[in-house]
Amino acid sequence: MTAAGNGAIALVTGGGTGVGRAIARALAVAGYQVVISGRRAEVLDKAALDLAAETSGHLHPMVADVGDPLSVRALFDGITERFGRLDLLVNNAGISAPGVPMEELTFEQWSAVVSANLTGAFLCTQQAFRIMKAQSPRGGRIINNGSISATTPRPNSAPYTATKHAITGLTKSTALDGRDFDIACGQIDIGNAATEMTQKIATGVIQANGSLAAEPTIDSAHIANAVVYMASLPLDANVLTMTVMATKMPFVGRG
Repeated sequence: MTAAGNGAIALVTGGGTGVGRAIARALAVAGYQVVISGRRAEVLDKAALDLAAETSGHLHPMVADVGDPLSVRALFDGITERFGRLDLLVNNAGISAPGVPMEELTFEQWSAVVSANLTGAFLCTQQAFRIMKAQSPRGGRIINNGSISATTPRPNSAPYTATKHAITGLTKSTALDGRDFDIACGQIDIGNAATEMTQKIATGVIQANGSLAAEPTIDSAHIANAVVYMASLPLDANVLTMTVMATKMPFVGRG
């Protein structure tokens, strides 16, 4: 594997906004050539332009829909054609469904979350395996965005929570199946990173007891720095799971 800081190639899905953008920025600053993918070209292009000076132009937008197998294959083919290899995949892309009672969710809403959060991570992992097994030097690393919803749900969050629980299974299966091919896989579980997606948390979100309460958030840079650390390890070492969360959020204990 090409050493970080010396042109290693990374892909961050959902890399144009929020946590994905913070991760992409930190990896680029650390010396990676970082492909950022997402469905909207204008969002990706803006991220690359906004961060160009501090990332030395190491962000490379590529449009893709992670829930579409053909789009995912085209993305990974594009990476190998341009860079010749892939050293790091960060499965970050994801969406949530409306926070409504389970019986009010539509099949389309459920399917959209499963497609983006779970099927997308699987499809990208599958294509990363194809590349990482065949390239020389062989191997690479995959880091999945699990969220603390991978262990503990919020009220009215069945689609998101179910997919994030499933990501834990995918992480462990990937780590096992990649073992013989120098492919390491770990998961970062995030608690209340401050992004546009989590703005409501800072002003008031429903709790398990039905009350409404504001929760503390943390800068996405802390998540990004953790991912850079996970990615910096040699392939004979791995962070299987890491939780980075706001210290005072109601997660540990009874809330």
